[in-house]
Amino acid sequence: MQLKDKIVVVTGAASGIGRSLAIRFAAEGAKKVVCVDMNDKGATDTANEINGLAITVDVSSEDEIAAMIERVEVEVGPIDLFCSNAGILTLGGVDAPNDDWQRIWDINVMSHVWAARHLVPRMIARGGGYLLNTASAAGLLNQVGAAPYGVTKHAAVGLAEWLAMTHGDDGIKVSVLCPQAVRSEMTRGHEKSVAAMDGMLEPEAVAEACVRTIEAETFLVLPHPEVLDYMRNKTNNYDKWIGGMRKLNRFYGGGI
Repeated sequence: MQLKDKIVVVTGAASGIGRSLAIRFAAEGAKKVVCVDMNDKGATDTANEINGLAITVDVSSEDEIAAMIERVEVEVGPIDLFCSNAGILTLGGVDAPNDDWQRIWDINVMSHVWAARHLVPRMIARGGGYLLNTASAAGLLNQVGAAPYGVTKHAAVGLAEWLAMTHGDDGIKVSVLCPQAVRSEMTRGHEKSVAAMDGMLEPEAVAEACVRTIEAETFLVLPHPEVLDYMRNKTNNYDKWIGGMRKLNRFYGGGI
């Protein structure tokens, strides 16, 4: 997909990866970029920078996602590319409180489900569209010290795979973003964490990788190329890979 003259929605657009995606898509000539975030000021600041549209949405609410999609389709036009990017980090293991598990599940997984539920039928009816879902390298590997994060990012990758294999023949293109550490509010204070062992990327570099992947219409966006080797190691010898992850867990003391 070429981004010129396309209508694009980016959730989590107030900062980090989402802000960089919105700015880059506008630079590529998108007709309109809709900047979605709970942070009204942040979304507005991003939108003002690129002559976009800011909409305040809590992506943990299906009703708010559905209303946002309806508003964009009516007031702006048919959505060509939807970037379900908003996400949160929750540390801890299986002992994390149920409310924390539910909130990260709703934001990191169900927001993608709800976006697809309310948008994919519209895209199919008009011949196709594109979904870019932000997951994480943790969704392909796992996350030391953060069970809720690793589990929900695995689920996000699984959903993206399902959408691609189920609706590819309907003209729906899907890509899933799986970086390691990216400089953002989420990673502030974790610059020496296990997720940053291969370096912490700037969000602009991640946006560049996304643009190139969307143009090529391929599935995986891997701004950290090392992740592909880690995936191959995992599938080549699962037990050896788990042993390596146990070493990382001991070294990083159960932190990210």
